[in-house]
Amino acid sequence: MSRQHDEKSGTARPGRAHRALRVVAALVVLGLALWASLAAYFGPWASGVGAAGLAVSGFGLVLALLRGRSIRPAGLVFAIAFGTFCLLWSRVEPSNDRDWQPDVARLARASIDGDQVTLHDIRNFDYRSETDYTVRFYDATFDLRELESVDLLTVYWMGDAIAHVMLSFVFEGDRFVTVSIETRKEVGESYDTIRGFFRQYELIYVVGDERDLVRLRTNVRKDPIEDVYLYRTGVSRASARRLFLDYLREINSLHERPEFYNTGTTNCTTNVYRHTKVNPGDHHFSWKILLSGYAAEYVYENGLLDGQIPFETLRRLSHVNARAHEADRADDFSKRIRVGLPRPWPSAPPPPQ
Repeated sequence: MSRQHDEKSGTARPGRAHRALRVVAALVVLGLALWASLAAYFGPWASGVGAAGLAVSGFGLVLALLRGRSIRPAGLVFAIAFGTFCLLWSRVEPSNDRDWQPDVARLARASIDGDQVTLHDIRNFDYRSETDYTVRFYDATFDLRELESVDLLTVYWMGDAIAHVMLSFVFEGDRFVTVSIETRKEVGESYDTIRGFFRQYELIYVVGDERDLVRLRTNVRKDPIEDVYLYRTGVSRASARRLFLDYLREINSLHERPEFYNTGTTNCTTNVYRHTKVNPGDHHFSWKILLSGYAAEYVYENGLLDGQIPFETLRRLSHVNARAHEADRADDFSKRIRVGLPRPWPSAPPPPQ
């Protein structure tokens, strides 16, 4: 029976199962109301009134559930408010047609002809400061048969737990192409972590020269100062090729089907993790992927970095800011920042030249 009889009052009172069900329902409503309120406030509309209305209607239904009262009036109000929000939210779609900031104005794309890949709109800005630069893009052709490996870059500016993660694809002849997964910001727009959860920014894969993507972070940005670590991985040629092609598929896809960036699920680290699943092997998920500052340690534990030395030693050796300052605008910037970096080989080291 769902209700018990109170002998003193002679009235029926809710049983334990019924009360537990109401508590569970209250928690669900609380979660939905909290999410919808935050989305209304931090999302594309930035509506304080809408957020307040969703919060109040949700809180009213939660109180009715917890106090054992009839939920019909409060339930109807919340259903109308939440249903209206969901209808409007479903119509918020990503777009490639906005007034973009110059550094994200062009979407890179790839033309693939057998083993030949031509990357269009590789970014190579010449920075005088973070906001004063010469806009430069170029095209370049790469031979997939010359793709040697992949390097991992982690960038820190707010402690050890959070980092921006990039991959550099390494080709024979000291040729490098770096991909940075970022928010595509409009003119006058700045990045906000909380807003990034709520369809505020489109997703972009910035394909760039390291004199741009690395030097920007080591030599140009000062407030706050950013620390860049470059790790040479032991990824095989076959794995590097599969990973590179999977990146290119997403890069080309964004031209036709723009996507939203999401701080929690579609960001610089979770997307890298998703791309790596194109290769065979263990791809267990870890909290070190969510706390992106520990991503390099996760890769180390999976045997793809130089395991002959402790990770803390490897991390110290992989800090490239000083080398980047010395290289600055040099044509061989990428080669110079790698001098002395440990590099594991997936099997035997290559034969001497």
